[in-house]
Amino acid sequence: MHRRTIGSSVLFAFCVVWSSATFAATEASGAAPSAMDERVRACTSCHGVQGQGLRNDYFPRIAGKPADYLFNQLTAFRDGGRTYPPMGYLLAFLPDDYLRQISAYFAALQPPYPEADQRAISPAVLAAGERLVMHGDPARKIPACIACHGASMTGTQPGIPGLLGLHASYIAGQMGTWRSGTRRAPAPDCMHTIAVKLSDHDITAVSSWLARQPRPADPRPAPASAQRLPLACGSQPQ
Repeated sequence: MHRRTIGSSVLFAFCVVWSSATFAATEASGAAPSAMDERVRACTSCHGVQGQGLRNDYFPRIAGKPADYLFNQLTAFRDGGRTYPPMGYLLAFLPDDYLRQISAYFAALQPPYPEADQRAISPAVLAAGERLVMHGDPARKIPACIACHGASMTGTQPGIPGLLGLHASYIAGQMGTWRSGTRRAPAPDCMHTIAVKLSDHDITAVSSWLARQPRPADPRPAPASAQRLPLACGSQPQ
């Protein structure tokens, strides 16, 4: 059996056991677990004790991202907007209020960022990535990443995530799922609109450049702004 299949099967089994045990206890006591560290144990077993992420593209950094963004991702896994069976099974019967508490918990954490990627990448590829992140490509109607994700790329309240502290292969993989439509967001799905305009070379360039950036002086998401986004985006209503 392929090791990814084995890993997914093990995580799936853990998720099923954790969900069953948690909700059996909840029904017996009439209340949800009181301690957040117990409530998020299934999350931290994969995403790190403070949500800092692991050296594994399946388990990215979730700490410090806007609570509304995290909530949107949890409900997407639960309701089919994102597809990863272990997450889907883990979240299948969790109510919105429970997911909002989990989202707020991780949004408040700011553990250290991982070391920036130092793999050898062509300077031309990195330069192309920097151009797209900082300036976009007006000729193709591709906005700069910072126009939505913030000048420091730490995200924007209430629903746009930061782009730092993630592996290049994770970023590239997610861009691929946006492009193919296997990852979806509330309409209008602005990331799909952007991703379908990106070539494989563009995605490699952007993800490689982002993964090499250092931790910002202030890692918190930027506050909500009255400035209009370059595209209508259902996950960040104007």
